Amino acid sequence: MPIAKVKSAATIGLESTEVEVEVDISYKSLPSFLIVGLPDKAVEEAKERVRSAIKNSGAKFPQGRIIVNLAPADLKKEGPSYDLPIAIGILLASNQINFDPQKILFLGELSLNGNLRHTNGILPMVMHAAQNNFAEVVLPKINASEASFIENIDIIPAGSLKEIIWHFKKEKEISYYRKTKLEDFFIEENFEYDMAYIAGQEHVKRALEIAAAGGHNVLMMGPPGSGKTLLARTMPSILPRMTKEEALETTKIYSVAGLLPSDTPVLTQRPFRHPHHTASDIALVGGGAWPRPGEISLAHRGVLFLDELAEFPRSVLEVLRQPLEDGLVTISRASGTLTFPAKFILIAASNPCPCGFLTDPERECLCSPGQIMRYKKKISGPLLDRIDIHIEVPRMKYEKLSETQVAEPSSKIRERVQEARERQTARFKNSRFTCNAEIGVKEIREYCPISLESQGLLRSAVDQLHLSARAYHRILKLARTIADLEKEENIQTDHIAEAIQYRSKEETI
Repeated sequence: MPIAKVKSAATIGLESTEVEVEVDISYKSLPSFLIVGLPDKAVEEAKERVRSAIKNSGAKFPQGRIIVNLAPADLKKEGPSYDLPIAIGILLASNQINFDPQKILFLGELSLNGNLRHTNGILPMVMHAAQNNFAEVVLPKINASEASFIENIDIIPAGSLKEIIWHFKKEKEISYYRKTKLEDFFIEENFEYDMAYIAGQEHVKRALEIAAAGGHNVLMMGPPGSGKTLLARTMPSILPRMTKEEALETTKIYSVAGLLPSDTPVLTQRPFRHPHHTASDIALVGGGAWPRPGEISLAHRGVLFLDELAEFPRSVLEVLRQPLEDGLVTISRASGTLTFPAKFILIAASNPCPCGFLTDPERECLCSPGQIMRYKKKISGPLLDRIDIHIEVPRMKYEKLSETQVAEPSSKIRERVQEARERQTARFKNSRFTCNAEIGVKEIREYCPISLESQGLLRSAVDQLHLSARAYHRILKLARTIADLEKEENIQTDHIAEAIQYRSKEETI
């Protein structure tokens, strides 16, 4: 065979595109091995992995001039997933195996002894193969479960290059990996933290319930040890169950980022990301020479918890503005622009001052006015304006802490949240929105009408609290969620009043 052509795939952002691996072998030239087509260092090093893998799999590495072209040549190739298609192309070009590779996609990293290693980004590449009429995908056995629920494609799970050679020589064929349904991965969720074991703070629990029901952002303010972190960690336990579409979106992100556990082919529990306050802006939004999802994308459809909010550098916090508004993040580099989804609930916790006791009635604040001012300036007004719920978390009294009676469990709260989300799903069934927090100004006019009495109350709040247009719209969306929790078709005046009180804390920082 003069030139062998084998199909593979490249992942760009969260989407994949076809890559054709062309192999030409010339036996009349001095032995050499060259890979062209904008390969990165990992692809360049495939030469040594492929050479050893072929030799250690019982095949013969050709002694001639080998040129491997990864087409299209203007698309940058990165990662070790091209090892297997390059090895198969060499074996085809040297006539050591013979089959039609046109409807087969090859993916996988090779070890020196020919075994196939775990490879990142398998899910979007297999989805691309299924959508483009490929018949089969050959991939590492360890990645097989990750792609088992993709329809209209057969998965060939291989443990080594030797097994693949035997398979295509018809000496010992590999059985297709058993098909599963996406629903089969949804099992009963177990949460480490539960609202039942948090003493008191009923008003904060109410605020978190509203946030979970409508997908709203929350800022908790209070002295050290008041329970802010513990309350935030219970948030996943009251969030509604993930839909199949949400689970697939989240799993794709983790697959591309290389964070998908080998024993968890599908993520069915909403993510909870908790970056340290020393994280950089690139770690938060994503990026790098080969752009990868950041913390806000890894928190997609889940929770991003920023503890000690005022300790984050201001430049890092400011990068959250656009994602909080648009639900996505756009990363621009000289080589191109990529967009990652970032629809998350922001839960932020902060002390009111450097020592933490500014609002504590029992302990004296030791900070100077200048220190307090500098501390507050770390969080900008525009960022605060994008947070729907501002809630104070006070110090707990001994009587509350020592109570033996268990509070309302997360499972009960989650039932109410789930019902409210189902009402929103029915309301937005013909649109792209999934919860109240996502709707725009046009949809607010349609879904959030209020009475004349409510308009008067809202007018007073806007004038007295000096609220922005964004805050005005967020109050209406918050009231819509409160009405959904109360099973009300229309927004009532008391819903508006409750929504307003969650904005009145805005001036405390």
